[in-house]
Amino acid sequence: MNPRINGFDHQRVTVADGVALHAAVGGSGSPIVLVHGFPQTHLMWRHVAADLAADHTVICPDLRGYGASDKPAATGPDVYAKRTMADDIVALARALGHDRFALAGHDRGALVAVRAGLDHPEAVTHLAALDVLPTLDMWDVLRGTSAAVGFHLYLMAQPPGLPEQLIAASPDAFFGHFLDIWTRDPDAIPAEVRAAYLTASRDAVPSIVADYRASAGIDVEHDTADRAAGRQLRMPVTVLQQDWGAALGFDAAGRWRAWAPDLHHRTVSCGHFMAEEAPAEVVKALRALLTR
Repeated sequence: MNPRINGFDHQRVTVADGVALHAAVGGSGSPIVLVHGFPQTHLMWRHVAADLAADHTVICPDLRGYGASDKPAATGPDVYAKRTMADDIVALARALGHDRFALAGHDRGALVAVRAGLDHPEAVTHLAALDVLPTLDMWDVLRGTSAAVGFHLYLMAQPPGLPEQLIAASPDAFFGHFLDIWTRDPDAIPAEVRAAYLTASRDAVPSIVADYRASAGIDVEHDTADRAAGRQLRMPVTVLQQDWGAALGFDAAGRWRAWAPDLHHRTVSCGHFMAEEAPAEVVKALRALLTR
């Protein structure tokens, strides 16, 4: 049996051009959308979502290209642009009856959340980003030997063909590598959850690569235009990160503040998958954000 978020219903919602997202929905009250990262699905929020559902409507989608959501062919650079994926999230929330909602994202989902906050400030009331840097800053800080920690970013940025073939040749080894090295507490991702992540990723190699390829292309173009225009996230923003900024020699809070003037930035002592390794801290931070 596939693991599920306790007490949540599962829905498929068409958001754009026939693309349908799978979403787990539970609770009642003011809405918050939780968006997963790589190489995961909505299931990464299982602890956080169950807690927040006590007094919020919680929506946990699989991004396009991931999990049980549709995986359209990458016929152009915009198919997996964060702008397109952010539009998906806004359309999903509206289809479920929510024109305004809080939004939290981890890793890839955080990049989608940032784009949603920039493009749809009328819809996103509060924004949280877990353990990621904005796209332009991410590419800027990965220099010299420090770039080795992001080798997958460079691999999947290559033109179509080679990355897909290399990863598809041994997908469990590739995706499992990140589940292993980015986790300080191996018990945080039980065997059945790990198996669900690997199965979902194994079935989504082309779309996952297309998502990452977009981050080295069209996403950079969109973010560069926003930076030149002085666009910022005007809603309250909370960022939780490991202290890898200090280790790599950059000021993570300062880089985030350039995008988000109303910023609460905290370091968390756990691995990358903090919603699974430190769910109580994540819940506490999200609840504090929602009161701002």
